[in-house]
Amino acid sequence: MPDKAPARRAERIAGNMDTAFLKLLALVFMLVDHMGVVIFPGVTEMRVIGRMALPLYAWCLVVGSVKTHNPARYLLRLAVLAAVSQPLYMMALNHRWGDLNIIFLLLLAALAIQGIRARFLLSQIWAPALCYLLLGFMDADYGWRGLTFILLSYLARESRAGLAATYLAFALFWGVSSQQVTQLFGQSLTFLYWPGLGYPLSALFRLQGMVWLSLPLILWPTHTGLRMPKWVGYGLYPLHLVALIVMRVALCGVEPSLLLSGF
Repeated sequence: MPDKAPARRAERIAGNMDTAFLKLLALVFMLVDHMGVVIFPGVTEMRVIGRMALPLYAWCLVVGSVKTHNPARYLLRLAVLAAVSQPLYMMALNHRWGDLNIIFLLLLAALAIQGIRARFLLSQIWAPALCYLLLGFMDADYGWRGLTFILLSYLARESRAGLAATYLAFALFWGVSSQQVTQLFGQSLTFLYWPGLGYPLSALFRLQGMVWLSLPLILWPTHTGLRMPKWVGYGLYPLHLVALIVMRVALCGVEPSLLLSGF
């Protein structure tokens, strides 16, 4: 009898596979960030902490897209969560219907990655291109920069050095036009002004560029043993929006009717 075809080689993923733990951290960082937007405006440290949320969600999406046994169901979960989260996103953060929450970005990125993986009639080309085209007609959180970041993370998934280079390069690119961070927790970042090192250091300490803070969590494995049902990981996202709505009403005295002004 002829030998059976060899099993397909398992894909190597160089980064942290403890995605349940990373999703929980991402949720905490995002809650802190959003509290810094609507409850404690002007507290730069809260916004800095929040820069770690998207990279962790992005990495978890990369791992999930590779490991899922049912891509269609994976995409459906993201689509349902994006739709459920949108009205809550509007009420929690003063957005309108045209401002789409981050789950829509993750959905588009997952579609692009599955197109790359499927290689169906050159889908590795037209699927990502279509996702970029769709972003031209919608205003999703983090936009084309976020999609590019996720796709580059996917392409670098098999190499820690590649992931580090991707994150640091994108931190420089993303942060070039954002706010400079000159002090944290009352401490002046004097090393930003060292002769010869000031420019490269200051470039990495711009607000949006501080995505690199999450890099150690992605490169080095953690082994918490935390497990979540598939719906819970991203499903916590709308719950954090509910928490923000409650805090805005209870702590900021916002009238509930004003939360509906964007509808």
